[in-house]
Amino acid sequence: MRISGTGIANKSKEGELLDVYFSSIKFNDREISQNIVHNQNTSHEIIEISWSQEDLDRCIENISDAYFKLQLLSHKFVLPNTLNLDGLFDCIPNVAWTNYGPISLNEIDEKLEESKKSDNNLYIKSLDKFPCLTDYIVPKKVRIADTRRVRLGAYLSEGTTVMHEGFVNFNAGTLGTAMIEGRISAGVVIGNNSDLGGGSSTMGTLSGGNNDVISVGENCLIGANAGIGISLGDNCIVEAGLYITSGTKIHLMEGDIIKDVVKAKDISGSSNMLFLRDSTSGKVISKNNKKESILNTQLHKND
Repeated sequence: MRISGTGIANKSKEGELLDVYFSSIKFNDREISQNIVHNQNTSHEIIEISWSQEDLDRCIENISDAYFKLQLLSHKFVLPNTLNLDGLFDCIPNVAWTNYGPISLNEIDEKLEESKKSDNNLYIKSLDKFPCLTDYIVPKKVRIADTRRVRLGAYLSEGTTVMHEGFVNFNAGTLGTAMIEGRISAGVVIGNNSDLGGGSSTMGTLSGGNNDVISVGENCLIGANAGIGISLGDNCIVEAGLYITSGTKIHLMEGDIIKDVVKAKDISGSSNMLFLRDSTSGKVISKNNKKESILNTQLHKND
């Protein structure tokens, strides 16, 4: 496996690398390439990378490693959860992301004062380790209503629409056409023709004690303000407002009869399931799903 990249890094006045934009990447037979102008600007540094499969599998050791792996994901050279991202948070600095690019937190007060004096209108978008995806990559045939809500390292397939309240973290995303009006947490992947309703969420692995990587299969619907801490197979529906954690007791129904009671984690990844809460008893029940989730094709052409 042959992997290489050429990028340009922004540096602080103290020489700290703030980010790296890789405009040229070769990954086996695939390639993206844009010319980088080599200049004498002391705030920039040219970064060259030459990797093999071993480098994809090793821990992240520096900021160049981190940004290269994040951009491999967002360019869709690799799928989420196939790279070793251990060490990521230790290697990328917390910076001020502005309309003039990344600025060191040690220098942002000075830049703000200069802006007020000269009417440069410096705008601080966020104080974070991660920039937004579109500061580096504009994915093709994808709609993003609010670009601030999609982080670099997100994997967005053609036909994906991320609405204003949708959010996509790094090392997560969509594997086909999808409507995202909810939250895709780190490590979570959403299958083709699936829909995350407004305010819905998927439980990630970065915090909260959840160690299982969550996935959603094809033709699924997670209703508004619902959420999952288990995986869904294909053709599943979670009713609006219902949050299923791994320990939720699920009453498996056959007709009007409860056939079994299991923890949700025991049926994680199962297909053709309709999850809802009985409005009388309050029990969470699951029935065989006979409905088909169909996205509006006109909304997802995204040409």
